[in-house]
Amino acid sequence: MKLTKRLSAALAGLVSAFFIGAIASAADPSTYSAADFAKVPKIDTHVHLAGDLPKFMERAAADDFRMLAINVNYGDFPALDVQQRDAIRLMRTYPERIAWAATFDAHDSESPGWLARTQKHLDEAFAQGAVGVKVWKDIGMSWRDKDGRVVLIDDARFAPIFSNLEKRGIVLLAHQAEPRNAWLPLDQMTIEGDRSYFREHPQYHMANHPEWPGYDELLAARDRMLAQHPKLEFVGVHLASIEWDVDRLSAWMRAHPQANVDLAARLVHLELQSVKARDKVRAFFVEFQDRILYGTDLSRGHGQSDAAFAEDAHAAWLADWAFLAGGGPLKSNDFEGEFSGLALPRAVIDKVYGANARRLFPTAWRGTAHAKD
Repeated sequence: MKLTKRLSAALAGLVSAFFIGAIASAADPSTYSAADFAKVPKIDTHVHLAGDLPKFMERAAADDFRMLAINVNYGDFPALDVQQRDAIRLMRTYPERIAWAATFDAHDSESPGWLARTQKHLDEAFAQGAVGVKVWKDIGMSWRDKDGRVVLIDDARFAPIFSNLEKRGIVLLAHQAEPRNAWLPLDQMTIEGDRSYFREHPQYHMANHPEWPGYDELLAARDRMLAQHPKLEFVGVHLASIEWDVDRLSAWMRAHPQANVDLAARLVHLELQSVKARDKVRAFFVEFQDRILYGTDLSRGHGQSDAAFAEDAHAAWLADWAFLAGGGPLKSNDFEGEFSGLALPRAVIDKVYGANARRLFPTAWRGTAHAKD
């Protein structure tokens, strides 16, 4: 989901969070306050960057953010070679701020020589600094083999790639399935941002596409792949598409101890659950503090200026900090009801916003002081 789809929710609670939350947490040395935001080194492990971004990079430096720019085989984004070119250029220009993750096009995987070409492409990407590989929801949701069979993530054609990553200790970032709302009618979706996205992208509104695998089938294929590669460094992006139920997500993480998750574009679902179950959501972060990565899914909108993108990113980062680090009351335009910030302990914030990413991507963000995280 794009940044513009989540900004209204982010900004709605921003003022109250930062004036009330700062007061609420100022007396508690175990948590951070609003005033600490720019002082704490942070990593956004899920962004999509394109073009020249001097204003955005100035904003990231001022907010003390580093980023993982992820290539993805998405029709709304530039071609894969353009994404890779821009990611490499940004990494070389801002080595202390930018790392990047490669991807590959699976749609041609039945053609002769596809595996060798793909392995070569990835090897070249690693030689040029890629620290991870992303696979996207197109696997399982948008193409079939020559016999009309839907190809899932545990298909044997991908096993050599994943085995190679496993052997080399390179992270696989996987977006499998969609938020569960995708399998509901628009008027039953729990989040306004999801409703807007699937209205504008009906090809991914799976409630209207019974010809494709269901939610549970897609996630089961992912889990079979994980069982086949037990030492694979793995990040289930978007809260592993189990964003809607923190109990089910916790059970999945206990069952897959090698798996990590990022928060990208799904934090709002945890905010929704915090309306009635804040303590449960907070306990999730505490229990899995070593396996949760902060991420946003920031991407520059079509025609959006660099300066406007920088402002939007700053607002989103601030609002997420208000929920995770602050303790004040918040509201969202994405759903009804008031919720409170989680006021996570400093030690948890430091891991979610930095240390966990440093562990998974040890060669990233060269020239920065790891000790600060």
